[in-house]
Amino acid sequence: MRHMTDRYAVVGNPIAHSKSPQIHAEFARQTGQDMVYERLLAPLDGFAKTIESFRSQGGKGVNITVPFKEEAFQYASNKTARAVAAGAVNTLKFDEHGMLGDNTDGAGLVRDLTSNLKQALAGKRILLMGAGGAARGVIGPLLAEHPTALLLANRTLDKAQLLADIFGQGMQASGYKTLAGQHFDLVINATSASLQGELPPLPVDLFLPGALAYDMMYGNETPFMAWARQHGAAHVADGLGMLVEQAAESFYLWRGVRPATASVIRMFRSA
Repeated sequence: MRHMTDRYAVVGNPIAHSKSPQIHAEFARQTGQDMVYERLLAPLDGFAKTIESFRSQGGKGVNITVPFKEEAFQYASNKTARAVAAGAVNTLKFDEHGMLGDNTDGAGLVRDLTSNLKQALAGKRILLMGAGGAARGVIGPLLAEHPTALLLANRTLDKAQLLADIFGQGMQASGYKTLAGQHFDLVINATSASLQGELPPLPVDLFLPGALAYDMMYGNETPFMAWARQHGAAHVADGLGMLVEQAAESFYLWRGVRPATASVIRMFRSA
């Protein structure tokens, strides 16, 4: 019988910019896995049809990016606990048990912070900006690291308060104006402001000594990163490490092998 190479893909709209194919190709080469990974552009009203078509052609799993993570959550027949907490799915695994939906974003962020950037999170004061899907996907894993405080700031306070109520564990919500006089060891930008070249309205004395400013966007110096350098952040990082680490978590779910990430992050940095 002819051997078939396992197929995977990333699904989104738009999708041409995605680095996932290069990342997973490098993981497959490194671990000796027989697989291919492609980009799939799904029509905005055609996510389920795109997935069904790929699965019927033997696809083993997909990553999901904007704007389909919530739809993927509804679509999955089984869900991991972290997918349920996030209310969104960025990884689907297809097998005889159906479609397992997972969310690897939070695990990817925490691994980038703790392993690559050597930032211990236990006992730290953390500010998470934004109350959309990007923020929701990482709250559970951040809380599991036992910070002293996790404050969620958003332009619309009600939205932040809703998430704080859902996750509990002493989480607090805030508007940006009430951040004045508060100080943090870690400030994470999970807003879409960087996409628009904008900056949330932040007080200038936000950072504690040794603090890290982290933007989930990657590829360019964002307004938030530039602002943080000017206003006392000891360390500044973009989200490239998170991108690679969440991909490694998906790869592990699919293949049962955990790839090394440091060399892949270095490869993209040098490019």
